[in-house]
Amino acid sequence: MGAVKLTKNDLKRQKDQLRQFERYLPTLQLKKQQLQMVIMKSAAELEKREKEYFSMIDGLDDWVAVFAENTAFDDKKKIENLVIPDRVVCVVENIAGVFVPVFKELTFREIVYDVADYPLWVDEALVRMREISRCNALLKTLRNQVELLNRELRLTSQRVNLFEKVKIPEAKENIRKIEIYLGDQQTSAVVRGKIAKKKRQGAAI
Repeated sequence: MGAVKLTKNDLKRQKDQLRQFERYLPTLQLKKQQLQMVIMKSAAELEKREKEYFSMIDGLDDWVAVFAENTAFDDKKKIENLVIPDRVVCVVENIAGVFVPVFKELTFREIVYDVADYPLWVDEALVRMREISRCNALLKTLRNQVELLNRELRLTSQRVNLFEKVKIPEAKENIRKIEIYLGDQQTSAVVRGKIAKKKRQGAAI
Protein backbone atom coordinates (compact mmCIF):
# COMPACT_ATOMS: atom_id res chain seq x y z
CA MET A 1 0.00 0.00 0.00
CA GLY A 2 1.23 3.51 -0.91
CA ALA A 3 1.91 6.27 1.56
CA VAL A 4 -1.18 7.74 3.17
CA LYS A 5 -2.02 11.27 2.09
CA LEU A 6 -3.26 13.40 4.95
CA THR A 7 -6.11 14.92 2.99
CA LYS A 8 -9.91 14.88 3.03
CA ASN A 9 -9.93 13.02 -0.27
CA ASP A 10 -7.74 10.27 1.11
CA LEU A 11 -9.85 10.15 4.26
CA LYS A 12 -12.90 9.47 2.11
CA ARG A 13 -11.00 6.83 0.13
CA GLN A 14 -9.85 5.07 3.31
CA LYS A 15 -13.40 5.09 4.72
CA ASP A 16 -14.78 3.69 1.45
CA GLN A 17 -12.17 0.92 1.49
CA LEU A 18 -12.95 0.10 5.12
CA ARG A 19 -16.66 -0.23 4.29
CA GLN A 20 -15.80 -2.56 1.41
CA PHE A 21 -13.51 -4.70 3.59
CA GLU A 22 -16.09 -4.94 6.39
CA ARG A 23 -18.83 -5.80 3.89
CA TYR A 24 -16.76 -8.48 2.15
CA LEU A 25 -15.28 -10.09 5.28
CA PRO A 26 -18.52 -11.84 6.46
CA THR A 27 -18.86 -13.41 2.99
CA LEU A 28 -15.33 -14.81 3.26
CA GLN A 29 -15.94 -16.03 6.81
CA LEU A 30 -19.14 -17.78 5.71
CA LYS A 31 -17.34 -19.43 2.79
CA LYS A 32 -14.60 -20.59 5.16
CA GLN A 33 -17.19 -22.18 7.48
CA GLN A 34 -18.97 -23.85 4.55
CA LEU A 35 -15.69 -25.26 3.23
CA GLN A 36 -14.75 -26.61 6.67
CA MET A 37 -18.12 -28.37 6.95
CA VAL A 38 -17.93 -29.81 3.42
CA ILE A 39 -14.35 -31.01 3.96
CA MET A 40 -15.35 -32.77 7.19
CA LYS A 41 -18.20 -34.48 5.32
CA SER A 42 -15.97 -35.44 2.37
CA ALA A 43 -13.21 -36.69 4.69
CA ALA A 44 -15.75 -38.84 6.55
CA GLU A 45 -17.01 -40.25 3.24
CA LEU A 46 -13.42 -40.94 2.16
CA GLU A 47 -12.66 -42.75 5.42
CA LYS A 48 -15.84 -44.84 5.05
CA ARG A 49 -15.02 -45.80 1.45
CA GLU A 50 -11.42 -46.65 2.36
CA LYS A 51 -12.69 -49.07 5.00
CA GLU A 52 -14.98 -50.64 2.40
CA TYR A 53 -12.08 -50.92 -0.03
CA PHE A 54 -9.74 -52.60 2.46
CA SER A 55 -12.59 -54.87 3.51
CA MET A 56 -12.96 -55.94 -0.12
CA ILE A 57 -9.22 -56.58 -0.34
CA ASP A 58 -9.32 -58.60 2.89
CA GLY A 59 -12.26 -60.53 1.48
CA LEU A 60 -10.02 -61.79 -1.29
CA ASP A 61 -8.21 -63.95 1.26
CA ASP A 62 -10.98 -66.49 0.74
CA TRP A 63 -10.08 -66.52 -2.94
CA VAL A 64 -6.35 -67.07 -2.57
CA ALA A 65 -6.54 -70.79 -3.22
CA VAL A 66 -8.98 -70.30 -6.07
CA PHE A 67 -6.92 -67.59 -7.73
CA ALA A 68 -3.92 -69.87 -7.48
CA GLU A 69 -5.49 -71.75 -10.39
CA ASN A 70 -4.98 -68.57 -12.43
CA THR A 71 -1.26 -69.38 -12.67
CA ALA A 72 -2.10 -72.44 -14.68
CA PHE A 73 -3.77 -70.39 -17.41
CA ASP A 74 -2.13 -69.22 -20.59
CA ASP A 75 -0.92 -65.58 -20.29
CA LYS A 76 -3.64 -64.44 -22.69
CA LYS A 77 -6.28 -66.08 -20.53
CA LYS A 78 -5.28 -64.66 -17.15
CA ILE A 79 -8.30 -63.50 -15.15
CA GLU A 80 -6.94 -59.94 -14.84
CA ASN A 81 -7.06 -59.65 -18.63
CA LEU A 82 -10.84 -59.93 -18.44
CA VAL A 83 -11.21 -56.86 -16.21
CA ILE A 84 -9.75 -53.78 -17.89
CA PRO A 85 -11.05 -50.38 -16.75
CA ASP A 86 -11.96 -48.15 -19.66
CA ARG A 87 -13.15 -44.77 -18.41
CA VAL A 88 -13.86 -43.04 -15.11
CA VAL A 89 -17.15 -41.18 -15.48
CA CYS A 90 -17.33 -38.03 -13.35
CA VAL A 91 -19.46 -34.91 -13.35
CA VAL A 92 -18.26 -31.52 -12.17
CA GLU A 93 -20.26 -29.97 -9.36
CA ASN A 94 -20.01 -26.66 -7.55
CA ILE A 95 -19.48 -27.42 -3.86
CA ALA A 96 -19.13 -24.39 -1.59
CA GLY A 97 -17.98 -22.33 -4.57
CA VAL A 98 -15.41 -24.91 -5.72
CA PHE A 99 -15.78 -26.94 -8.91
CA VAL A 100 -14.89 -30.54 -8.03
CA PRO A 101 -15.24 -33.92 -9.74
CA VAL A 102 -17.98 -36.22 -8.44
CA PHE A 103 -17.65 -39.94 -9.22
CA LYS A 104 -20.49 -41.57 -11.16
CA GLU A 105 -19.18 -44.77 -12.70
CA LEU A 106 -16.19 -46.74 -13.87
CA THR A 107 -16.72 -48.39 -17.23
CA PHE A 108 -14.85 -51.48 -18.42
CA ARG A 109 -13.78 -52.69 -21.81
CA GLU A 110 -16.17 -55.24 -23.18
CA ILE A 111 -14.20 -58.44 -23.39
CA VAL A 112 -15.74 -61.61 -24.79
CA TYR A 113 -14.45 -64.87 -23.43
CA ASP A 114 -15.35 -68.52 -23.74
CA VAL A 115 -16.68 -69.83 -20.42
CA ALA A 116 -15.39 -73.25 -21.40
CA ASP A 117 -11.84 -71.88 -21.02
CA TYR A 118 -12.36 -70.96 -17.36
CA PRO A 119 -13.47 -72.61 -14.12
CA LEU A 120 -17.01 -72.09 -12.74
CA TRP A 121 -15.93 -69.39 -10.29
CA VAL A 122 -14.72 -66.97 -12.97
CA ASP A 123 -17.97 -64.94 -13.20
CA GLU A 124 -18.08 -64.20 -9.48
CA ALA A 125 -14.35 -63.41 -9.50
CA LEU A 126 -14.89 -60.87 -12.26
CA VAL A 127 -17.72 -59.23 -10.29
CA ARG A 128 -15.44 -58.93 -7.24
CA MET A 129 -12.59 -57.47 -9.28
CA ARG A 130 -14.88 -54.91 -10.94
CA GLU A 131 -16.24 -53.86 -7.54
CA ILE A 132 -12.71 -53.33 -6.22
CA SER A 133 -11.72 -51.34 -9.32
CA ARG A 134 -14.83 -49.15 -8.99
CA CYS A 135 -14.14 -48.53 -5.33
CA ASN A 136 -10.53 -47.63 -6.11
CA ALA A 137 -11.65 -45.15 -8.80
CA LEU A 138 -14.13 -43.63 -6.33
CA LEU A 139 -11.36 -43.25 -3.72
CA LYS A 140 -9.09 -41.45 -6.19
CA THR A 141 -11.92 -39.05 -7.08
CA LEU A 142 -12.74 -38.40 -3.43
CA ARG A 143 -9.06 -37.71 -2.61
CA ASN A 144 -8.90 -35.26 -5.51
CA GLN A 145 -12.12 -33.64 -4.26
CA VAL A 146 -10.77 -33.22 -0.73
CA GLU A 147 -7.47 -31.86 -2.07
CA LEU A 148 -9.25 -29.20 -4.16
CA LEU A 149 -11.49 -28.22 -1.24
CA ASN A 150 -8.51 -28.00 1.13
CA ARG A 151 -6.64 -25.82 -1.35
CA GLU A 152 -9.60 -23.44 -1.57
CA LEU A 153 -9.92 -23.45 2.23
CA ARG A 154 -6.25 -22.41 2.57
CA LEU A 155 -6.76 -19.55 0.09
CA THR A 156 -9.98 -18.42 1.79
CA SER A 157 -8.35 -18.58 5.24
CA GLN A 158 -5.47 -16.46 3.94
CA ARG A 159 -7.94 -13.86 2.63
CA VAL A 160 -9.85 -13.84 5.94
CA ASN A 161 -6.59 -13.31 7.84
CA LEU A 162 -5.52 -10.59 5.39
CA PHE A 163 -8.76 -8.69 5.94
CA GLU A 164 -8.97 -9.28 9.71
CA LYS A 165 -5.33 -8.72 10.60
CA VAL A 166 -4.02 -6.38 7.90
CA LYS A 167 -6.49 -4.56 5.66
CA ILE A 168 -9.14 -3.55 8.21
CA PRO A 169 -6.72 -2.55 11.04
CA GLU A 170 -4.56 -0.70 8.48
CA ALA A 171 -7.53 1.26 7.11
CA LYS A 172 -8.72 2.12 10.64
CA GLU A 173 -5.25 3.32 11.62
CA ASN A 174 -4.96 5.43 8.46
CA ILE A 175 -8.36 6.99 9.14
CA ARG A 176 -7.28 7.74 12.72
CA LYS A 177 -4.04 9.40 11.52
CA ILE A 178 -5.78 11.50 8.88
CA GLU A 179 -8.54 12.60 11.26
CA ILE A 180 -5.98 13.62 13.90
CA TYR A 181 -3.98 15.54 11.32
CA LEU A 182 -7.03 17.28 9.84
CA GLY A 183 -8.30 18.02 13.35
CA ASP A 184 -4.97 19.56 14.28
CA GLN A 185 -5.00 21.58 11.06
CA GLN A 186 -8.50 22.82 11.78
CA THR A 187 -7.55 23.75 15.35
CA SER A 188 -4.44 25.57 14.10
CA ALA A 189 -6.52 27.43 11.55
CA VAL A 190 -9.00 28.51 14.24
CA VAL A 191 -6.15 29.68 16.52
CA ARG A 192 -4.48 31.57 13.67
CA GLY A 193 -7.81 33.12 12.81
CA LYS A 194 -8.34 34.34 16.37
CA ILE A 195 -4.80 35.72 16.56
CA ALA A 196 -5.27 37.55 13.27
CA LYS A 197 -8.61 38.93 14.48
CA LYS A 198 -7.04 40.23 17.68
CA LYS A 199 -4.24 41.84 15.70
CA ARG A 200 -6.77 43.56 13.46
CA GLN A 201 -8.76 44.69 16.48
CA GLY A 202 -5.55 45.98 18.15
CA ALA A 203 -4.55 47.85 15.03
CA ALA A 204 -7.96 49.48 14.81
CA ILE A 205 -7.71 50.98 18.32
